[in-house]
Amino acid sequence: MVRIDLRHGLLCTGRWSLRYDTRALVVCVALVVLAACATVLAIGTGTYELSPPEVLRTLAGNGPPGAEFIVVGLRLPRALVAVLVGFGMGMAGAVFQSLTRNPLGSPDIIGFGNGASAGALVAIILFDAGASQTAIGAVCGGFATAVAVYLLAWKRGVHGYRLVLVGIGASAVLGSVTSFLYVRADIGKAAQAASWMIGSLNARDWGDVRIAALGLVLFVPVLLVYARRLTMLEMGDDTAAALGVPPERSRLVLLCAGTGLTALAVAAAGPIPFVAMAAPQLARRVTRAAGPNVLPAAWTGALLVSAADLATQRVTGSALLPVGVVTGVAGGAYLAWLLRGERRADRI
Repeated sequence: MVRIDLRHGLLCTGRWSLRYDTRALVVCVALVVLAACATVLAIGTGTYELSPPEVLRTLAGNGPPGAEFIVVGLRLPRALVAVLVGFGMGMAGAVFQSLTRNPLGSPDIIGFGNGASAGALVAIILFDAGASQTAIGAVCGGFATAVAVYLLAWKRGVHGYRLVLVGIGASAVLGSVTSFLYVRADIGKAAQAASWMIGSLNARDWGDVRIAALGLVLFVPVLLVYARRLTMLEMGDDTAAALGVPPERSRLVLLCAGTGLTALAVAAAGPIPFVAMAAPQLARRVTRAAGPNVLPAAWTGALLVSAADLATQRVTGSALLPVGVVTGVAGGAYLAWLLRGERRADRI
């Protein structure tokens, strides 16, 4: 028998109980609803315009004539990739920011996303890879970067600011690698890679949906299981060890899971900028809850990418504008606001 205690935030089932934050749960439900609304609106946007009820009827198998191919065959994969990639990037950003205890410690700032991008570009430019081979290249590049950054940042353990500084250096090196790959590529592959590097949802298909979903299936359960340890690691290694949490082993598992989640998200849609950095910060401000807020951050990321995808189609009247352009502009403004707040608090 399942019993929910709303007053104390407890979910009880037999011998087991789970504590949750009521406000965070309400926020997650609201984010899911908003992301679903943005997704339905994005599916209905285009040359063949569909109203939200028509989209829902088509998904249920009872839509207007000819709408099934447009919705299910062309637009639904793009919309699902937006949700899945945003979810993965938001959760990975929450993990990395919690581990580094730094709002700038997201995977796209400290090099893990750039490593996945470089690996995918090697697969695209040098080996003319398809979707699955690109995913393998992204995962290999992401994990190779993670290993290098981890070893270079090691000094009686890995600590936040060292990880951020080494990661920023690795990001600069990887930026040079990607520039070199552009120079070596022919015009067609360079144009394809440049569009992908901005972060684009154009021409996404069911293969890309499977790649993004694979990252969630493999790594989200690990991160949810280790979320409590992540909260304890925020208190410091000594405190975590006193509470029975092995700090370095837990940190290594979290880094590996976060890197894998980032790599497969990048493989599916390219390195969509600033989502992993902004989503955890926005989620924390909305939930007003301490800790990493991995699920609110994940759903915030899903909403951000879905809303950005909708904006690209509404602003341009087509899906040709890469979604990374919208998130880059919004993320740049958010970063400037964040740095201004840090400076006024005398932290930088």
